[in-house]
Amino acid sequence: MPQQIKISGLGSSGEGVGKLDGLAVFVEGALPNEIVSVEIETVKKNYAVGKLLEVVEKSSERVKPFCPLYETCGGCQLQHMNYSAQLKWKRQQAVDAVERIGKLNDVEIFDTLGMENPLRYRNKMQFPVGKPSVPSPQSQVPIIGCYARGSHKIIDTDSCLIQNAGNDKILAAVKKVAQKFNLQPYDEDTHRGFLRHVMGRVGCDGELMAVLVTATEKFSSAKNFVRALRNELPEVTSIQQNIQTFRNNVILGRDTKILYGKPTIHDKIGGLKFNISARSFFQVNTVQAEVLYKTALDFCELHGRETVIDAYCGTGTISLFLAKRARKVFGVEVVSSAINDAKKNARENNIRNAEFIVGDAVKILPKLFDAGIVADVVVVDPPRAGCDKKVLETFAAMRPEKIIYVSCNPATLARDLKILDELGYRTKKIQPVDMFPFTSHVESVAQVLRTEVTP
Repeated sequence: MPQQIKISGLGSSGEGVGKLDGLAVFVEGALPNEIVSVEIETVKKNYAVGKLLEVVEKSSERVKPFCPLYETCGGCQLQHMNYSAQLKWKRQQAVDAVERIGKLNDVEIFDTLGMENPLRYRNKMQFPVGKPSVPSPQSQVPIIGCYARGSHKIIDTDSCLIQNAGNDKILAAVKKVAQKFNLQPYDEDTHRGFLRHVMGRVGCDGELMAVLVTATEKFSSAKNFVRALRNELPEVTSIQQNIQTFRNNVILGRDTKILYGKPTIHDKIGGLKFNISARSFFQVNTVQAEVLYKTALDFCELHGRETVIDAYCGTGTISLFLAKRARKVFGVEVVSSAINDAKKNARENNIRNAEFIVGDAVKILPKLFDAGIVADVVVVDPPRAGCDKKVLETFAAMRPEKIIYVSCNPATLARDLKILDELGYRTKKIQPVDMFPFTSHVESVAQVLRTEVTP
């Protein structure tokens, strides 16, 4: 039976939140200050989930989604909200997390830094491959696109307006050639088939990398496939095969073969040039990555005399930014291939005051400290799960003046800032950055200062 609910806020995934008989109800597609008609689909102890039937009273922030697949595709969550409202809500995510999870006061949280043009920003595409659910004359054409919301049903797409146009070209070419060579889509239920994902990367100067993620190493038609793909996509710079044989939902496997061209493409951030391989971590929004890294650099407040440790350095993107103003930068990363890329990036940018070390930060940082290396600033950009408490304790034990925490998850950021507060480090300010317009995700940079007395 339909129920009317007043929406008062948004949940962490962008769904509207209202109350019915005192119970929180999450309604996908609803916006704050709207009255909506919903059908309650799920009822739990502390919350319920409702299906949006009708918007009875619309918010002034509601807009028409620009993508025809938005209602079914799970790639974006906020196309029905105007962009300025998205930026305000993303700041509010940081505010709510700091207050409710971090229990911190007197933290200055700035307005979210957004994009002038928030379309076509993604330089990296990772789309699953499947078979059409309904047989048709075109049933041999593999479907490639994003998963539907809350499922592993693939929504076939020919164009994605948050992807760089170069990725649309890769998508169209691979789809056509995969049909021609009858490359069977992988079935995650039966674990049969060949083609699991298509990954595209777009670099500076129009460089394109196409990566086929396959369930088996054997690719008998590889040479002919490459020839056909190059005919369809003559501007392609690199064609690679990544082998992912495990029965899990991890996209990339450990082994990659170069089928054509160079092993890396290049991109530029803030005047620095970076090598990007198939498995490299590189920010998918190059424009906002520069904003993010410049913010981190500004929060470091370097004068050229400092030693900085970048504790999750990846391929050295933030490290090389820091090296512009620091005396010495040490980048630490557990993935050896990323460290190799970082060293290469430092050489090619003629940066000689950055040193990169393979290993776990919990083990490496005490060794650096024992060797007499005292960090004035520690920069940390961990995965979405945040930092292990031992990592934070290791930072505090080195007693840097500042810790600059770059985060893609306000909840784990707030949790870790609370731990640092208990370890003698006070969060002074946070700058949210919109790296992923039209999605519920937000990046933040926090400046954390050592108090006079450290436990």
